Amino acid sequence: MSKTEHLDFPGGRVQVLRGGDGPPLLFLHAAGGAGQWHEFHELLARRFEVFAPDHPGFGGSDDLAEIEGMDDLVYHYLDVIERLGLDRPNVVGASFGGWLAAELAVAAPHAVGSMVLLSPAGLRLPGHPIADLFLMTPQQLVAALFHGPAKAAGMFPAEPDIDAILAGYRDMTALARFAWTPFLCNPKLERRLHRITARTQVVWPSDDRLIPIAHGHRYAELIPHADFTVVEDCGHAMYFERPAEFAAVTSEFLAAELNGVSR
Repeated sequence: MSKTEHLDFPGGRVQVLRGGDGPPLLFLHAAGGAGQWHEFHELLARRFEVFAPDHPGFGGSDDLAEIEGMDDLVYHYLDVIERLGLDRPNVVGASFGGWLAAELAVAAPHAVGSMVLLSPAGLRLPGHPIADLFLMTPQQLVAALFHGPAKAAGMFPAEPDIDAILAGYRDMTALARFAWTPFLCNPKLERRLHRITARTQVVWPSDDRLIPIAHGHRYAELIPHADFTVVEDCGHAMYFERPAEFAAVTSEFLAAELNGVSR
């Protein structure tokens, strides 16, 4: 179970879902799924106090029009961390949120405890392009995100209601604001990843048809002492498709780091 809180900023309000008990964990969501407490969150909340804000323009958060790009978003989240009273929280970021987590750990290494990146965007690798989700039909998007399309029904119902359609449109509009050009990447990020001091685990689904696994290998290569883990039989929408497996991988890594166990 979670509770909903709001943080007031000059440009509007930010919604934060919060649940669980334990060391603090800041979850940075992907392009989809904002404003909802998913099974993945509930599983993490068995061992951590999970804070799941909606990015500006996504889910239940206002647009905060003054936040125009990824650099603004990083400083916004430094403010969020401060406003929530978190001291070096564990950070878990998925896809777009994984890119954001990496940028946050680059810009402010002191602000991040341990970190898990779940199939993060953010890199531009010639020969391994990220698929253009802005050009996909709903059917193509399901095929790109899920290893087993049957798992997609909860996220992409065959006949979505008008509220779901409008929420999806709003989320995609917000994503375009931060990731339209350059497309889902920061060309400067690769040469900055060496600044990350957080112990980091990079996790990838075996059947990611949106972001090629080469991006995961590159992140793990460039982040000092990063671990790299693959979860089999899963697509890019990992915490929707196999929440138990990804929650276990995430929780075990973070718990080991908190307990000082070398991996």
